[in-house]
Amino acid sequence: MNAGRRLLRVASLTAALGLWQLLTSLDVNLWLRFEQFPTVGEVASAFADRVGTGPYWQDLGHSLRRIVVGFLLAAVLGVVLGTAVARSRWAADLLGPLVEVVRPVPAIALVPVAILLLPTNEQGIVFITFTAALFPVVVSTRHAVRALTPVWEEAVLTLGGGRLRVLLSVVLPGALPGIFGGLSVGIGVSWICVISAEMVSGEYGVGYRTWQDYTIVDYPGVFVGMATIGALGWLTSTAVELLGRRATSWLPRPTPAGAAGTPRTASRGSRRRLAGAGATVRTAVPRKEPVP
Repeated sequence: MNAGRRLLRVASLTAALGLWQLLTSLDVNLWLRFEQFPTVGEVASAFADRVGTGPYWQDLGHSLRRIVVGFLLAAVLGVVLGTAVARSRWAADLLGPLVEVVRPVPAIALVPVAILLLPTNEQGIVFITFTAALFPVVVSTRHAVRALTPVWEEAVLTLGGGRLRVLLSVVLPGALPGIFGGLSVGIGVSWICVISAEMVSGEYGVGYRTWQDYTIVDYPGVFVGMATIGALGWLTSTAVELLGRRATSWLPRPTPAGAAGTPRTASRGSRRRLAGAGATVRTAVPRKEPVP
């Protein structure tokens, strides 16, 4: 990313913070009511106070642990389940209807099920996080595997490779872009659901602390929690994206228009030379005589 794009992104964030500060400091109360909103300075002061305390980092560790455990379980099981449904007619008939029936149910709606089914609240929150990330991974893996061209599989089988070789050398590498697309969606949905579950039945965690701040009318603390959630979500999504780029480094990457060393469009002289070369090739190919 060049310096101009970085500057534009920083300017966008700065403009949003400046507008927030202006509306809250002037107590703007039109259709939207900003007189009760904390200012940027108040939120920054509350954030500086929280960062230096142990409970803040304890809550951060609890939320991250729940996300990592639930998301990793969902990633592994989601890829296995999606591949099985896409590759096996038996798995599609047995597991496909179950996936389609459970998938529309919001993960946060499973909080009563988690409370009844699992012995501790901690396990229930991990279960909800796992469920939230599972179905995006399953669906994206299923579509990615089904979209693969059968020519690659037939080539491996023709050269003597078995079905395990096809799975490891063709199916999974070819489906990786789609799988990581589902993982990117899954990590975002996981954060939404883990914060909601912590608010409902959690003990410690960023969501739990944010809800506690709301109940005692500590609005700067609420915004500190929101900013922390946003930062954690951005960091984890970026980590998944970088991992996906590393895992699919063999794929061709589009070159940005106007990049150094890569002309955006061919010059007029180049196009004229290419057209002349094409005409030469066309005239050099002998024409077939019609068969009498």
